[in-house]
Amino acid sequence: MHGHLTPARLTCELIRERLRPHICHARPRAELPGSAAATASVQHAAVLLPLYCQDGAWHLVFIRRAEHAHDRHSGEVGFPGGRREDWDPDCTATALREAQEEIGLAPDQVRVLGRLRPLYTASQFLITPVVGEIPWPQALTPEPREVSRIFSIPLIWLAVPDHHRLRPYPAPGHPQAREVAFFDEYDGELLWGVTAHITLDFLGCLTRPGP
Repeated sequence: MHGHLTPARLTCELIRERLRPHICHARPRAELPGSAAATASVQHAAVLLPLYCQDGAWHLVFIRRAEHAHDRHSGEVGFPGGRREDWDPDCTATALREAQEEIGLAPDQVRVLGRLRPLYTASQFLITPVVGEIPWPQALTPEPREVSRIFSIPLIWLAVPDHHRLRPYPAPGHPQAREVAFFDEYDGELLWGVTAHITLDFLGCLTRPGP
């Protein structure tokens, strides 16, 4: 796995190539096995995976969501993103708009490199992950009502197999039990769940052999 992630080999051109649909599997997958993927109740959403290179090392930008009572994702680690609005022309526009609203990242500062396969979540969202390179250093400002912290994790750390594992969640035998990815804690932050699966999908696209 590490061969594709060395600074000498990982370039924007390589990332763009690895995100081509025939390599990265454009067909959606479901977080909850056996769930109905295409239903009228599914809500479309998108997230941005902001990617930057500093001192020859690539990093992914994450957020920690603000704490709110009765919010099931309160305080969790995620990517900037949210629900697709009627005026968004596509999911890429949704991801860029949400990133600007949540972390102050202007759309013209993002070089879109491609998309990952969409994911149907147990909460009835169809999430499209969008990958974009951003200049660095760059001032990012959290929207305090939505984001409590902005931080990054090196790709080379994320790619270490021993740094993540799958385990049943919420518990074995639970009606919504599924294999959920959990990373080791990094800089006081815990990456798990949908965001962890999207991260692993991204790493898998980078390391999967091309045509």
